[in-house]
Amino acid sequence: MDSTQLMEDEDEEHEHEHDHGRKMEWAGSETHLGGIPRKIAFMAIGSLSKLLASSLNSTSVQNPQTLLHLVRSRPPGVPLITVSNHISVLDDPLIWGFPGFPSMDSNLGRWVLAAKDICFTNNFSSYFFRIGKCIPITRGGGIYQEHMNEALEKLDTGAWLHIFPEGIVSQEDAPIRRLKWGTASLIVRAKIKPIVLPIFHRGFEQVMPQSAPYGRRPLLPLCNKKIRIIVGEPIEFDLPKMRQMATTSQSHSTSLGWPTTPDGLDEATQTCLYSTISDQIRTAMESLRALGGNDERV
Repeated sequence: MDSTQLMEDEDEEHEHEHDHGRKMEWAGSETHLGGIPRKIAFMAIGSLSKLLASSLNSTSVQNPQTLLHLVRSRPPGVPLITVSNHISVLDDPLIWGFPGFPSMDSNLGRWVLAAKDICFTNNFSSYFFRIGKCIPITRGGGIYQEHMNEALEKLDTGAWLHIFPEGIVSQEDAPIRRLKWGTASLIVRAKIKPIVLPIFHRGFEQVMPQSAPYGRRPLLPLCNKKIRIIVGEPIEFDLPKMRQMATTSQSHSTSLGWPTTPDGLDEATQTCLYSTISDQIRTAMESLRALGGNDERV
């Protein structure tokens, strides 16, 4: 295990206060006002995503059928986790705006982890993102913060959850950064093992650049850009074997304050296990990045 990663995660655990409640969770309920606000939000944002990704820009998708099948037809009760790189503030929802994707269907739409300090800064934005099936996450708040427990509950109902496991927007053309352990913890703690699908995309950094060409982020998304989305295949995890290996190979004494899991994994075993799972996810994402590495850029 990377000792630097362990120290960074420990610092994050103690640097931020944990959430003691779930911010405006009621607005995210499918029964809130009969589900009408959620349907309106998905119709509006889905339509905008289609316009930006499929009409004002050019989007190509490799292996879309795998994603579409898992969103529409995976076995009942089986949760889905999609993971992708994070290259702009518009990755979600634009990534779901490609032709043929049911981006306006609130029943099929993903739940997504969203930064609390960006998306949930006031009551209006909190309500808007909540009806859009966003779960606020305190960056650095740790894998056992209350909103991560909320995400786990969604998975336990068989929901689809999208995660940006790098935890930060990066527009550098560089290898996938080391992943936060939150995704791995959800995979391990879920009652039913989730299907985990990696996705890599390019082009949104040109649609919404962080700085260039104006010295700052543009007020509106740019047009006539090429977007490419590469959907991988589900990642296979042999969790029983990985648990056994983590139990026998742990080599660090940790002090993050994590509780023992219901199946008896102590803190040291968890850190080893989550690190191994995260490395496997990162390898899968990096393989997809290599497939799209020679695209012509606009």
